[in-house]
Amino acid sequence: MTSSAPKWTRETWPIAAAMIQYPNMLPDGRSVQDQTVEEWAKTVGEVADAGFTELDPTDSWLRVADLSADRRRAFCEVVKDAGMTIPAISTSRRSVIDEKHGDEYLDYSHRVIETAAEIGAQSVSFGFFEPLTDKQKSALWFWTEQGAKNPDDPATWNKAVTRIAELGRHAAEVGIDVSLEMYEDTYLGTADSSVRFVEEVGLANVGINADLGNLIRLHRPVEHWLQMMTKVAPFAKYWHVKNYMRIEDEHAGLIASHPVPLESGLINYRTAIKLALEHGFNSPFLCEHYGGDGLSVSATNRDYLRRILPRN
Repeated sequence: MTSSAPKWTRETWPIAAAMIQYPNMLPDGRSVQDQTVEEWAKTVGEVADAGFTELDPTDSWLRVADLSADRRRAFCEVVKDAGMTIPAISTSRRSVIDEKHGDEYLDYSHRVIETAAEIGAQSVSFGFFEPLTDKQKSALWFWTEQGAKNPDDPATWNKAVTRIAELGRHAAEVGIDVSLEMYEDTYLGTADSSVRFVEEVGLANVGINADLGNLIRLHRPVEHWLQMMTKVAPFAKYWHVKNYMRIEDEHAGLIASHPVPLESGLINYRTAIKLALEHGFNSPFLCEHYGGDGLSVSATNRDYLRRILPRN
């Protein structure tokens, strides 16, 4: 990515709300996929009331790409009526190299790209992380338990590169950016492997979702956030932002973390964003937060981003 002037100001930069705080399955046993338009509107209205003008229909909540054409149009009308737009679509735990469902998820990812183009989004986010294990589901913080790992296997790595390149070419045809999410124990589990991966894909519209929060929250040694950000900044595209407080006591053998607002955590986002902007970062942001009132903390994070983004 080459340096260029941002196309937005701090007031106009697209900063979307994630929908991770909303479950896909409802207490009555229904899926959000089957909700009425009025029920969708109630949830979307909460996001609008938090001051967001952009929303990412994260597919852990709603698989917009799997709605019928009529239902998809109805959902987009709900978003429009709430005064919001959809700058990007994020996928979660639908890896195209999943041992059982990889082919299915590859087809799904193509539908996500087509849907993004249809509804006017400019980015999609994919990742190689898999469904939570039973231990992760029962833990207070799922990242404190070991999750699935991408295999240390050159053939599977090459399969991943080939499939993302296929998706990247499709996305380029319809004017969409692909952002690959950094996540532990995947092929984007470190800064070095993330850079290597996107360089092997070799497409200008395929970059890195620099979600360093996924890594600094781990209760294990990790590379310093600034070193990671320096490496991935030239490749940064659609960016999930969240932050954690991290405590390390080498003498006690203790590493612990917990979620905090963007401005209060280990990652200095003022510095991280400056690094990305120096390399021409021109993509939307997504605010997310685990624990408590995630929507309100995400709104606080959005306001912080607007204070530190370029004035013009």
